[in-house]
Amino acid sequence: MFAQNAFLTSLGVDVFASGHRRWPAAVKARIVAETLEDGATVGAVARRYGVQPNQLSGWRRLAKSGQLVLPARHSDEVESLFAPLVVQDMAPVVTPSALAPIRILSGRVTVELAGDTPAVRIAEIAQAVGALAC
Repeated sequence: MFAQNAFLTSLGVDVFASGHRRWPAAVKARIVAETLEDGATVGAVARRYGVQPNQLSGWRRLAKSGQLVLPARHSDEVESLFAPLVVQDMAPVVTPSALAPIRILSGRVTVELAGDTPAVRIAEIAQAVGALAC
């Protein structure tokens, strides 16, 4: 029992004379992570740390609900978690002053509009100029 308490104390667990223990979240997370390793069982991990299996299952539920953050798994099989970086040239930004003017010609009438005139307004003017030509 003394060796178990010394082991838990070395992990950062507060062990009281009454036998109660206060488990830091980081220690709980580490123990839960061990249960997720291939071939591990809740019962075997619980025995290793002197915890009741149902208590360890409760910690696993906390982790599943996001209330307990597990440490990253260190495995040689894990690929890089970074997304590839794609760099491409940006299209030049066209400012309204750089747009060519819009010309509406109908007979002897020429209407010149700024290049940034909205399409709806151009259509209105074209319709009005067309009506004058008739």
